[in-house]
Order: sequence, then C-alpha cells, then structure tokens
Amino acid sequence: MNMVDLIMKKRNGEVLSQAEINFFITEYVQDRIPDYQAAALLMAIWFRGMDKRETGELTVAMTDSGDKIDLSAIHGIKVDKHSTGGVGDKTTLIIVPIVAACGVPVAKLSGRSLGHTGGTIDKLESIPGISTSLTIDDFIRQVQEIGLALAGQTANLAPADKKLYALRDVTATVDQLSLIASSIMSKKLASGADKIVLDVKTGSGAFMKTVDEAVELAKAMVDIADHAGKETIALVTDMDRPLGRMIGNSLEVEEALAVLRGEGPVDLIEVCNLLAANMLYLAGQGSLSECADLAKEAVSSGRALEKFALMIAAQGGDADYIRGHKQLERAGKVHDITAPISGYIHYVETDDLGKAAGLLGAARLQKDTEIDHQSGIILHKTLGDYVVQGEPLVSLLYNKTNSLDEACNLALYAFEIKESPAEPRPVLLARVTANSIER
Repeated sequence: MNMVDLIMKKRNGEVLSQAEINFFITEYVQDRIPDYQAAALLMAIWFRGMDKRETGELTVAMTDSGDKIDLSAIHGIKVDKHSTGGVGDKTTLIIVPIVAACGVPVAKLSGRSLGHTGGTIDKLESIPGISTSLTIDDFIRQVQEIGLALAGQTANLAPADKKLYALRDVTATVDQLSLIASSIMSKKLASGADKIVLDVKTGSGAFMKTVDEAVELAKAMVDIADHAGKETIALVTDMDRPLGRMIGNSLEVEEALAVLRGEGPVDLIEVCNLLAANMLYLAGQGSLSECADLAKEAVSSGRALEKFALMIAAQGGDADYIRGHKQLERAGKVHDITAPISGYIHYVETDDLGKAAGLLGAARLQKDTEIDHQSGIILHKTLGDYVVQGEPLVSLLYNKTNSLDEACNLALYAFEIKESPAEPRPVLLARVTANSIER
C-alpha cells in the first residue's frame, strides 16, 4: 500500500477502504508520510468528498491514534457536550453544574481559545486560584466525589487530528464537511463519555453560516457517533448574535453566574435549558419536557449554583466568587459605542464583535499571547432591539490595548440599523438525531 495510489484513487472520486484510511492515519502520525503527500490527499478529499462510511472510519482511526479516557469507574451514564464555537458562548459553565445537580455525572474536558472565540478553560481561569490542569486520576476521582469536573485537555487525545488540522490550516482544506466532522468527533469519542450532545452554531458568528450547512454538519457528526455506537443528539442554534450580553472571560463567568442564580439574558437561558434537557434525556432522566423541568428546578432551587461552587473549591478556586461574597473585577477603562441613528437592529456581524473583544485582550490571537481576563464587551442592545440615536450599543472594557480604534470600528460597523422592526429569529433552528431531522 502506498500514498500515491490512495491520492490517485480519491482524486478519481473512488472510496477509500478501511485499511487504506488506517494506513494513512497510522503512517502520517508516525512521520512516515511527508506533508506534501498528506496535503495532496486532503485536497483530493476536499474536491471529491467522503461518504458516510469513510467519514466514520476516518474518525475512528483518528480516535485510535492516541489515548482514550476510560470513565467506567464513574457510576451512571456519562453525557458529554460540545459546541462548535461562537461569540459569547459560555454554556458549558452553566450546563455542567445544572446536569450534575440533577444527579448525572459530568466529566468535561474543554479547550482554550485561539482566535477571537474564547475557550471555556480561559473563562474558568478568570476565577482566582482555580486549577484546570488535573491528572486523569484526579479528574475521575473528583467526578466520583462531587459529580462533576471541568478541566483542560491534558491527555494525548487524537494526535492525528492535531497534526492534520495544522496541515489543513495551511493548505486551504479546513472547510470540508467530512474533515470538520471527523476532527470534532475524534476528540469527543476519545473523551470517554457514553453519550453526547452537540451544539452546532450557525449564523454570522459561526463557522457554518447557513442553517442548511449547520444541519449537514450536525447530521455528519451524529452519523459518526452512531457508527461508533455512541447515541448523540445535535442541536442547531442561532449565532447571528452573540450569546447573552457579555463577551470576554471574567464577564462571561459573571453572566454564567447570573443564569445559575435564575437571572441573565433570555436567549442564553433558553439555549442552556435546551442543552441541559437533552443531556438529561440521554441520561434516561425522563421525557424531554420532564428533563427541561428538572433543569429549571436545579437552577431555581440553588442546587446548580452550589454544585458549581463545590467544583470551583475542589479545583482550588475561591468559591466566594461563586456564592456572591466577592465580585470578579472588570477592566479599568470603558469606551462606549453609541448608535449613529435610531431604529431596529436588523443584523449583527457577530464575528466582528468577537474580533473586537480579541483586540481588547479577551482572546488569544497567537498561540503564546497572554489573555487579559478582565477585558471584553458588554452589549446594551442586540438583534431585534430598538435603539435611539446616541444611546450606547456596546461598552468596550480594556486595561491596555494598542488597537482601540480598530476595535471601535469593528464594534460600530457590526450593527445594521433600519427603521422597520426586525423579524424575530428563534434560538433553536433544528434538532438532529440518528433517525430524524426536526426543523
């Protein structure tokens, strides 16, 4: 078996066998296939695609390329959650304690930011004293003891994906459905959960710009999980506006705590309740409506907030910030962006607001960049709202930046304002399972 044959086969639109896919992944991870041949195959896949079987077998091969976490020592059904990423997406910080408060164990591994979308671990590290670097043994022990843990990815999970993604990034092959789906799902399958809920974002602040594209990706990932024997539900949710009203690490923790106290923005509450309900449903806690009620009760009773406080304390953090005895600090400087005209907000270039927050220091624009956890953006108005000329649209919070003018321009021109009211857009746009697509 040799790479030239595989490249030619895929170039000609043929399907690769399981043995050929395994050969490619194994040999590439071992540095026995040069980047130029791997790049040629990736480009052939970009043009010719992969069928459902090929995509599933590529994912399994990537999963098998490294460590796999064994969560069998944790009693009960373990349900994981993954978001494809968006601006202001702090759902993990809210959902994990809600689900754990309902008696379902949650062992969640999350990532850091690269680019303008913040990573959950960066947000969590806004809390003084918190440790997110847990050994796998400590990670499992904590879930056994208090029902939840949220840590950074320290294990050697799916190294084939890491290596292939770096190559895709410089060969214009990132945006291919099978390659996106296998990249995401290889890490999820290696993380050891029994079942998975996926939050597939769509809109101006998401990778998948249209609902049709997002549904196609959701179906591909659900099919991969089905191929691997992991029941999975994917929710396609709106990212035509930032999720909630705050963008930035400590600001998003602040907003997550508000939701756990029963407050916070309606759109964020709705998305979190949908995701938590589907996780509880997969864990066998009742019908979807019953699980939605369980999630709401976990918040209204205060149990979810206390679960979060227990997790923070267990990982060395100061739980007084969770229980409201102390307040997280915000950046010291504030610059308001005001509405140039009166009217209704018809469109938000969510991506640009994320970039603006990154320029203020809220995201890691390069791998070795330090994050300013206190900086970010507060939205006073969002999609569908009426705004009066001169009224603040957003506030930019920062300590030190050389890019304030650029951030201001991005924030100002992110909003399209018109005289007529805007059409309301639902938060949930589709629900995808192995057997159905509901829209």
